[in-house]
Amino acid sequence: MSVRTRDALAGRAAIAGIGATEFSKDSGRSELRLAVEAVRAALDDAGLAPADVDGMVTFTMDTNPEITVAQACGMGELSFFSRVHYGGGAACATVLQAALAVATGLAEVVVCYRAFNERSGRRFGAGVQHREPSAEGVALGWVLPFGLLTPASWVAMAAQRYLHAYGLTPEAFGHVAVVDRKYAATNPAAYFHGRPITLAEHAASRWIVEPLRLLDCCQETDGGQAIVVTSVERARDLRRPPAVIAAAAQGAGRAQEQMTSFYRDDLTGLPETTALARRLWRGSGLGPADIDVGILYDHFTPFVLMQLEEFGFCGKGEAADFVAEERLPLNTHGGQLGEAYLHGMNGIAEAVRQLRGTAVNQIPGAARTLVTAGTGVPTSGLVLTTQD
Repeated sequence: MSVRTRDALAGRAAIAGIGATEFSKDSGRSELRLAVEAVRAALDDAGLAPADVDGMVTFTMDTNPEITVAQACGMGELSFFSRVHYGGGAACATVLQAALAVATGLAEVVVCYRAFNERSGRRFGAGVQHREPSAEGVALGWVLPFGLLTPASWVAMAAQRYLHAYGLTPEAFGHVAVVDRKYAATNPAAYFHGRPITLAEHAASRWIVEPLRLLDCCQETDGGQAIVVTSVERARDLRRPPAVIAAAAQGAGRAQEQMTSFYRDDLTGLPETTALARRLWRGSGLGPADIDVGILYDHFTPFVLMQLEEFGFCGKGEAADFVAEERLPLNTHGGQLGEAYLHGMNGIAEAVRQLRGTAVNQIPGAARTLVTAGTGVPTSGLVLTTQD
């Protein structure tokens, strides 16, 4: 999509169903079963049957093949299936690809899904254990020998520079953790239900990689989440009010690497988010002042602050105060810090609930939501509304 013109996607597709498993640290079942449970729940939420589905989208990292999930769910022929790369950066892009398929007539009902045993099985937080040679792995080759082995260590480099540039302390990151855990505390589906935290508790949590503490880092979760996308016209006739896709986009910045873009001119921002923001605002015709709820990808707290600044909600270095003053309802499900780490897919579901008026922490009159996917990698985002 050109950054100079609006795309033609706005209002041509909608999210009609959402479904998830429980979020846990030990699911006790296979990742395929988690995927199937989430997909079936999403179809039931939409009032659709497996036979209605003709498209599937997931992550390149997902272990559940589209055809296997389709077979296990009792679906028929598929006319569209695809996968999106870059870990959590793929979350909103799965919906983008589904919407493109629907808008162009390649499919009528597309299910996006993500399922993993990310706590009881593999653990992303354990860092790089082994990697086959690849062009993509070259960037890691420059940092692994120096001990930068985990996502937290990669983010810590940018986080430290951010604090230095704006004269801040690690307490700035604590505001994100406190807000997320406040909402998680009242969300029965959240792992940290009933367990809010204070800034003092954030500051007392152990260092992971300075300046990141334990409470700056997202969880590791077992679970599955699925999203059903169809045309706005069809969605209006289904069981739930549609969450209309007003804009969907991807973004990658100059000198982009996966979590290790340390050779850019400035480490205090997220150029991939800047690129994404331009496209979402132009595609939707909206701006920061129009958004009622923000669901921002929170694998690590510093990147939430940078996203707020890149999207224009506040000035550079001002996001900590913006969050502390709660000028925008943020991650009302508890986020990945408080509810669950489902590579951002559970955040999309929360944005839909806010538009339906069914969220546990419902924001009165919520009609426009912004959702973002993983940062530090090529990313994606959505603007969802109640009207096309």
